[in-house]
Amino acid sequence: MPDVRPLTPADIRRQVFIEELDLSSDGRTAVVIRRQARGLHYVSHLFAVALDRGRAARPRRLSDGMIRDARPSISPDGRTIAFTRSDPAGDGPCRLVTMSIDGGTPRIRPNRGHGAVGEVAWSPDGRRIAFTATVDPPRFLVGPTDAVDRQARSGAQQGELGSAATYRASPRARRMERTDWRGDGEGFRDRWSHLFVVDVAPRAAAIQVTRGDWGVSHITWHPDGRTIAFTADRGPEPDLRPRTTIWAVDVGDAGGTGWAETEPREVMAPGGWANHPAWSPDGRWLAAIGILGPEPLDDVIPGLLLGPSDGSRPPHALAPELDRPIGNWADTDLNGWMVDGRAGPSWMAKDTVIATVSDRGRSLPTRFRIDPADGRPIDPPRPAAREAHGPWSDATSHALAIAPSGTIAVLGTLGTRAQELMVLEAAADGEPSWSTRTTFGSRWQARHPMPIMRRLDAPGPGGPIETWVASPADSGDGPLPTIVDVHGGPLGAWAPAPHMEVLLLVAAGYRVVLPNIRGSATYGREWIRPQLGDWGGVDAADVHAAVDHVLALGLADPNRVGVMGLSYGGFMVNWLVGTTDRFAAAVSENGVTNQVSDWANSDEGPEYDRAALIGDPLSPEGIDRLWRQSPLRNVANVRTPLLMLQAGADLRCPPQDNEQFFIALRHLRRTVEYVLYPDEAHVYGSSGRVDRRIDRNERIIAWFDRYLRR
Repeated sequence: MPDVRPLTPADIRRQVFIEELDLSSDGRTAVVIRRQARGLHYVSHLFAVALDRGRAARPRRLSDGMIRDARPSISPDGRTIAFTRSDPAGDGPCRLVTMSIDGGTPRIRPNRGHGAVGEVAWSPDGRRIAFTATVDPPRFLVGPTDAVDRQARSGAQQGELGSAATYRASPRARRMERTDWRGDGEGFRDRWSHLFVVDVAPRAAAIQVTRGDWGVSHITWHPDGRTIAFTADRGPEPDLRPRTTIWAVDVGDAGGTGWAETEPREVMAPGGWANHPAWSPDGRWLAAIGILGPEPLDDVIPGLLLGPSDGSRPPHALAPELDRPIGNWADTDLNGWMVDGRAGPSWMAKDTVIATVSDRGRSLPTRFRIDPADGRPIDPPRPAAREAHGPWSDATSHALAIAPSGTIAVLGTLGTRAQELMVLEAAADGEPSWSTRTTFGSRWQARHPMPIMRRLDAPGPGGPIETWVASPADSGDGPLPTIVDVHGGPLGAWAPAPHMEVLLLVAAGYRVVLPNIRGSATYGREWIRPQLGDWGGVDAADVHAAVDHVLALGLADPNRVGVMGLSYGGFMVNWLVGTTDRFAAAVSENGVTNQVSDWANSDEGPEYDRAALIGDPLSPEGIDRLWRQSPLRNVANVRTPLLMLQAGADLRCPPQDNEQFFIALRHLRRTVEYVLYPDEAHVYGSSGRVDRRIDRNERIIAWFDRYLRR
């Protein structure tokens, strides 16, 4: 056994993520991606896991080296894997690659006629591969674009602040007539991704299937292999009223027989939006995640929709009474946070759809049964395994894969354990049961004591607040220096699996309080609605209620309580330090300080503020609402020592917003520090450059040590 010692920020270099998954059609082999730090960046490699050789099969490495493999997809015959490959630093093109599932030399296809490759999907007969890739013409660029083309085709992030490479690749200008020219984690959206199809023959040329001033995502083949469905926003004003719907386009059969370029047709268009389409095995139905009503607010829960595959009538909800969101909404970075988790929907049979449902900060696959004749539900949704109400109730599922043979596999956390591969198996009594089949995603944790996670229901003004309290293993029930960590969103929800920052703070001797205050999405619509348009109101009251409860239990010293948060959590920190002096120190990260300016500065500001009822600057009343919910209006009251951390390339909560708070505090001569991390996007604390993640956590611990241990 390795020597056990407290976790430190430097151990981030040893952290491993198992973060992507696919299953062979017979359910006997899984392929996963393992990501880990190497130098300043991350490498990720393919591993195959045999599922018919016992409960803890040894993963078989398929790739290695300074590469980033991603998006694994196993061919229908189970012999070949298609995936994408890029350089860890983003210096080279992201390409389509195929290789034998037994290993060997990969075949890398050249990027001819397109840029960086994104999603990958096999045709049902295994003779073609569909993929998405960036394409010309550029949307906004003015002047020579050769250098810009090279950077865009590499798949690297655009718009990095202060980057010499960006300076060399800068165009003469960007001429915009729409407001969707930017996206956090993407930078400038100079090119859209469109759909391509390529024959698996070695020298076959890829054929571009879609084109236009819109993008393609979530591609999936019809069972007959002649049509592909995808998500797109092709509305008249997608930048002003974003609304994705489901489209289908014909691609003929292998070899292009009977195929000519056709215009996509809309096949699912609810009043709200839809994404992640999935065809039924007989091709009669389309399932998707979405919302039926138009212009939904944040309290409307995304559900599972079903409609005829030809779009002949509107979709309906499979479980309108569920009141829990489809997908993994659990807030933990032990699952990686860098890729789409593929939460479903997926068809297990012509009458059964499987999708991940999030409930009270947990998430596990759920079965939805329908009548194949009319598409109506015939049973209430139920968990795929009985453990949803037993010891496994503290699990989260980030990736879901279903084989035609009936095997269900997930990548998920369990308690404080990092993500591993889990498979649903039949037990002796006939009830399905989860079994963990890998250990190489969480093995790094064995060297370090993990926190004791205690669940509390803190009495709150709106009802009990489910709260996790993370404590050192040997701390007992006496008071410790305590930090309240507010999740993002506000539609996130803390999970039984904590963030890396929580593991590090507990290892440093702190107790961490994680309240799922009103606004947390996995507790139903009634828990969200009171927070709409009342940022800093009911949510702040719930934070105080959680602190009061922990103090009443004797778990914290009232003179040594700190607060921290990212994104919306950063807003809450900025708000709390301007409205109370109860915290001895605070750390605000990528937060919001001025809602008036952030309405336009944020890449999603106008639509985000509409759905959250925060306000808009288009009327005096709208400006009043924005300013009423702005921490900057209370800045003169701030006396709490505040550390502000900011990602330099964050377009969700941009630096210029948080700099207003910092500059005001400096002019007031208050205790404040502002740390700017160049080139990083919004969630850099979990997925940013390795040295920056280490530096961030070292600063957080040092700040609380300075003010909570005196």
